Amino acid sequence: MPQPTQSQVHVDAILTNMSVAYMNEMDSFVASRVFPTISVNKQSDKYFTYSQADFYRDQAKVRADGTESAGSGYSLSTDTYSSSVWALHKDIGDQVRANSDTPLDPDMDATRFLTHQMMIRQERDWATNYFTTSVWGNDSTPSTLWDATGSDPIGDIQTGINTILSDTGYLANTLVLSYNAYKTLRNHPDFVDRYKYTSADSITPELIGKVLDLPRVMVMKGVYNSAAEGATASYAQVGDKDALLCYVAPSAGLMTASAGYNFVWNGVGGGLGTSVAVSKYRMDWLRADRLEIESAWDFKVVSSNLGYFFSNPVA
Repeated sequence: MPQPTQSQVHVDAILTNMSVAYMNEMDSFVASRVFPTISVNKQSDKYFTYSQADFYRDQAKVRADGTESAGSGYSLSTDTYSSSVWALHKDIGDQVRANSDTPLDPDMDATRFLTHQMMIRQERDWATNYFTTSVWGNDSTPSTLWDATGSDPIGDIQTGINTILSDTGYLANTLVLSYNAYKTLRNHPDFVDRYKYTSADSITPELIGKVLDLPRVMVMKGVYNSAAEGATASYAQVGDKDALLCYVAPSAGLMTASAGYNFVWNGVGGGLGTSVAVSKYRMDWLRADRLEIESAWDFKVVSSNLGYFFSNPVA
């Protein structure tokens, strides 16, 4: 008895309610959250720096009757920032646009692609220049690595906190961990033992922060492909195996100390005051539309002694 076949009763079509794309989650990136952001109107400029030594010197003296008070003062200098403009574009040809099936949305897809690309660039810029040695006031590799028997990560980090306090008078408030460092700490008996009788939850960044008395613990989870277009992909985590302990100001302000600031130029926003701009314009000679993203920033260490860097604390 003849019957219709599956291929005769159904023609394969594109699903309109799902598709597959690999993208880092936005909370995988830490670069835009570590340092306070300052929106600046000029791409480059100067700012004032007060002398720490002058402010911390103990100079008040007993004043005898009828005499002048002891005199003092402080020195003032300037430093500079310069926000580089980063940009990338993706073209959408008229033929591609006209033949795109649902659920493809060439403009939306290109915008998400470009935004993700800019986030990777910003994360790698921060990590390459500031999540590394020879930048901060102290570099340290624990004598016993945190993933080795007998290690003391709590003691090592407390040493860093005390060092920053002794050098500056500020208590560190931020710990940035590579994922490799984080997964070691969350399974370390020194942290697990603190909660094994009080919580059934796994060790989170927040619980690590409570043990260390640090309000912010950030975990780097960004991944990027270092291979050129067309070559075999080579994926790597941005954060490697390091950790950064620092004090950063809750927000930028006058006479406010911070390990670093992020000077973001709002001039790329076309007068809208935004720090990231995605523009679309027509290229008739190519019969295509171009979507272009621009952003301008300058991550800058402004107080190196407010940072303590752990270089490869895990194997």
